[in-house]
Amino acid sequence: MSTPPQQPAQPADRPPQPGPPAQSPSVPPQPTAYPYPSPQPAPPVPQSPPGPFQAPTMPAGPQPGNPYAQPPQYAPPPVPPTAGGNGAAGRAVLWAVVGAVVASAAWAAGVFLLGAAANAADLRGYAAPSDLCSRADYGSFKDEYTASDSTPTHSSLKDRALEESYCSASLKKSGSSYADAYLSIQVDLHKKTDPAPEFTATWKNYEASHTGYDVGAVEDIGDEAYLVTQDTTSGTSAGSRYATLAVRDGWVTYTMSYSAYLSSYDPDKDPPKIDEISDWLKTDTRNTLDRLKD
Repeated sequence: MSTPPQQPAQPADRPPQPGPPAQSPSVPPQPTAYPYPSPQPAPPVPQSPPGPFQAPTMPAGPQPGNPYAQPPQYAPPPVPPTAGGNGAAGRAVLWAVVGAVVASAAWAAGVFLLGAAANAADLRGYAAPSDLCSRADYGSFKDEYTASDSTPTHSSLKDRALEESYCSASLKKSGSSYADAYLSIQVDLHKKTDPAPEFTATWKNYEASHTGYDVGAVEDIGDEAYLVTQDTTSGTSAGSRYATLAVRDGWVTYTMSYSAYLSSYDPDKDPPKIDEISDWLKTDTRNTLDRLKD
C-alpha cells in the first residue's frame, strides 16, 4: 500500500512565513428610515492665525447644509424657589412692589377726583332766570310804594363761565306821576371761579373806597352778607337815601339795592328811614333767594 507524499520539513532555524491576511466578515448595510445617505460630520473649520483681523470662530453645533442636524437646545429659565427663606423674601418683595403700584394708582385717582371736585362750581341749586322781575320778591316795599311798576326792566346773560339775571323797578307812592325811588336786583352764578375773595374785598371794605357810607355784616343770610347804607338828607327834604344788601352763598352772589333822591320839586317829602329800608331788604332778599332755588 502506498502512502501519500510527506511535506518536506521546515528547517528548525527558518522563521514561519506569513500567510494571507484574514478577511473580516462582510457586514451588510443596515436599513434606515431616511432615503438619503447618513449625514456626515462637517469638515473642521480652519483656524485663522491670531491677529487683529482674525476671523470669528464658528459656533459649535450643527452646520448649515445638513438638514438632519438637531437644532440647538435652550435651557428653560430658572424657576423661582417656592419654599424656604429666599422664596419668602422674593414673595415679600413682589407683594411690596404690587402694593406700591396699587397705592400709587389709588393716590393718583384720589388726587384727580378731589381736584375735579375742588374745581366744581358750588352753585347751591340756584338758577338765574331770564326774567328775574317775575321771580324776585319785593313785597315789603309795596305798603309804602303802592303804585307798582307795570313795566320793570330785566335782562339776563348765559355763558359757560357766568350766568346773570338783572331786574330794575320803579317805586311810586300813591298819586305820584314819576318814580319816587328805585329798586334793582341782580344774581350772578359764577361757574368757573370762586367769587369769595373778591366779594369780601369789595363789600366788607366798601366804606374804605366810598366816602360817607356805612358797612355792617348781616347774619343768617348765605355764607356772608353786608349791608351798605348812606343818608344825606340830614332831616331835610333834599338829599338821598341809599341801601344795598350784598350776599354770597357758595359761588352765587346777590345784590338788592334801594335808592331815593329828594328835591324841593319832589312831591315825596317823607321817604322811609334807612332802618326801615334795611329791614325790607333783608326780608325780601331771603324770600327771593328761596325762590331762585325752586
